Amino acid sequence: MAHSLTETFTDASRLASAKSEQVRHPARYLFASALAGAYVGVAVVLLIAVSAPFAAVESPATKLVQGAVFGIALTLVVFAGAELFTGNAMYLLQGVYARTVRWPAVALVWIGSLVGNLLGSMAFAALVHGGGTLGSGSGSSPTEALIASMTAGKAAASGPQLLWRAVLCNMLVCLALWMATRAASDMAKLGVMWWALLAFIASGFEHSVANMTIFSLGVFQGTTSWLELARNLLWTVPGNVIGGGLLVGLGYAWLAGPRQPVRGDAPIATEPAGRHVVDEVVVDAA
Repeated sequence: MAHSLTETFTDASRLASAKSEQVRHPARYLFASALAGAYVGVAVVLLIAVSAPFAAVESPATKLVQGAVFGIALTLVVFAGAELFTGNAMYLLQGVYARTVRWPAVALVWIGSLVGNLLGSMAFAALVHGGGTLGSGSGSSPTEALIASMTAGKAAASGPQLLWRAVLCNMLVCLALWMATRAASDMAKLGVMWWALLAFIASGFEHSVANMTIFSLGVFQGTTSWLELARNLLWTVPGNVIGGGLLVGLGYAWLAGPRQPVRGDAPIATEPAGRHVVDEVVVDAA
C-alpha cells in the first residue's frame, strides 16, 4: 500500500533537512553530487549506444528505445545514493514549505549539487571519450553522428522552448521521485521511476544534468562548444526548478495538508525510530 500524501511530504521535508546538514561538509557533498552527474551520464551513454543504430536508419522506434533504457539514471541515484540537482529542486522547496530548512540552505544545496553534477558529468564524458566507447573520433560512427545530432538539435532550440521543455522534464523526474517515496516496495519504486523517465526521454524534454554529459561528449568529439552547454543550462536549470520545485514540490506540499504555523525557530527534522533516509527515498530500516 502506498504511503499517504502527508506521510510522503513529512519524509520529503525530513530529507530536505538532512541535505541541508550534508552540504555543511563541502568536499563530501561535492563528491556525492559528482556521483549523481556520472550516474546520469551512464544512462546517457547507454541511451546513445543502444539507439544509434535505430537513429542511423531513421527508425520510428528510436525515442522509445532511448526512453526504455534511461531508467538506469534514477535507479543508480536513488539506490546507490547520490545528490542530484533536479531532485533537490523539489525536496528543498518542500523543506521551505514545511519550515525544516531556510533559503540560505536551499541556495547552498542547489549550487553544491549543480556544480558537483557538472563536474561528475564532464569527468565521466572525458573517460568515455578517452576509452573510445562511442567511436574512434573520426565522426563517422553512428554513435558520434547521434551525439552531433542531439547537440545540434538542442542548440537550435530557442531559449523559451528549452525552458518549457525543462519544466515538463523535471515535472516527470520529480513525479518519479515523489511516487518512489510513496511506494512501499523496491519493485514498485523501480516501476514508477522507469515509466516517468520513459515519458520524459521519449517526449524530447530537457534535463539539465543529462545535457551536461551530452554536450561534454560533443565538445570532446569536436561537434559543439562549452558556450552551447552554458546557453542550454541558462534556460534548462530554471525550467527544471519550475517543473520540479514549484509544480510538483510545492503542489504536493499544498495537497498534503495545511501549512504548520511558525513557533519560534524553524524545526529541525528528526528521523523516527526504525526509518532512515537514503538520498531520494525513505526506506524502512531492516
